[in-house]
Amino acid sequence: MKKLLLCCCLAIPFYTRAQLSPAEKMILTWIDHHMDSAIHLLTASVNINSGTLNTEGVKKVGSLFASQLERLGFTIVWVNEPDSLHRAGHLVATHTASPTHTAPPASNPSGKKGKRLFLIGHLDTVFEPDMPAGPYTKIDDSTATGQGVNDMKGGDVVIITALQALQATGQLKDLNIIAYFTGDEEKAGFPHAVARKDFIERAKTCDIALGFESAAGLNKVVAARRGASGWKLEVTARTGHSAAIFTPEYGDGAIYEAARVLNAFREQLSGETYLTFNPGIIVGGVDITMDQQDSHGSAMGKSNIISPKTTVSGDLRFLREPQKDSARDKMRNIAAAGLPGTTSTITFSDGLPSMEPTPGNLGLVQVVDHVTKDMGLGGTEAEDPRLRGAGDISDVAHYLDCIDGLGASGKGAHRPGETINLKEYPLLIQRAALLIYRLGR
Repeated sequence: MKKLLLCCCLAIPFYTRAQLSPAEKMILTWIDHHMDSAIHLLTASVNINSGTLNTEGVKKVGSLFASQLERLGFTIVWVNEPDSLHRAGHLVATHTASPTHTAPPASNPSGKKGKRLFLIGHLDTVFEPDMPAGPYTKIDDSTATGQGVNDMKGGDVVIITALQALQATGQLKDLNIIAYFTGDEEKAGFPHAVARKDFIERAKTCDIALGFESAAGLNKVVAARRGASGWKLEVTARTGHSAAIFTPEYGDGAIYEAARVLNAFREQLSGETYLTFNPGIIVGGVDITMDQQDSHGSAMGKSNIISPKTTVSGDLRFLREPQKDSARDKMRNIAAAGLPGTTSTITFSDGLPSMEPTPGNLGLVQVVDHVTKDMGLGGTEAEDPRLRGAGDISDVAHYLDCIDGLGASGKGAHRPGETINLKEYPLLIQRAALLIYRLGR
């Protein structure tokens, strides 16, 4: 009995000493008492393989989460994607506030209207069925591992458990929420505009988007994410015997020209903050093929033949749209200045837009800052955008205020042995619940 009492005392959360309302203390206490259920749900979801291309597995995770949300009074819709996209579809759960009464609820004495919230998760992982199995496995009291345990089934369970706490304490009834779980975040269907059409249209009906991708701990959130686009460099050149390379008649060959262009990219653009450009695959020779969709290429050539063809495929990441446009102009100019006997052309393809650090996004950081301070966890600041790539939230960042990184914390996302930090997990769920409560009421 004494040992149990000591454990309970050690578990008393910091927020008992902070400036929280009675309703907020009830929310956090409920989460403390129901973490076993949260871990059970997390375990069940992790143990279902839901690699993006495993459409049945993605639907199974969607069904698991849908059953939880339906019990909370959410209206459930499964959004199918066109068969041509070969993707499972998306889970959408909608909660509409109870009709407004004459007097404002006690939790909102000011009577101010709450924000309509768009909560973002995803059901898929990068781990397809032909990869080694990665079931939920507890390593010690602080750590567990499993496929997608933090990216982002851990984040999905943050959403659901936070909403359960709000419902159990009588606070959900006043909130307008769309919880949207995409089925193909890790490898979106193409065309992207088709894959995300419903997602974007529903987000436009809301005021604020909250993304539950992996958290960088208790005191960081994401106010900006870099966008991602693609580029393809195609080089043609005169061919002939290698002994004649560098002569006026034959020139420098396609491989040297591709090397010149890539090195000029590095020299002229690599110093720009938040801008990166990576040549992911290069193929050069006499006869070449390149399939960007499958990230596959092949080449045939000989050391005594000047290469007539080279193709390079890469990505371009940027924080703001003008930065992307400026980088593309510089890359075009570099490609245009070909070596003797060569011609280079570069083309660009749009991917995910950037989530810029707007005043509205930074204002949401301040709301989280107040939450963590009131919980006794210290202040919260915006994470360096360089540390984040593009995500689903980027598709809607142009339309409403957004923050991301509100999910689970851990290490090794997208790799075997991905982990979740079990010590921080309850506090991250509590942080999310208070944020939803304060923004939505």
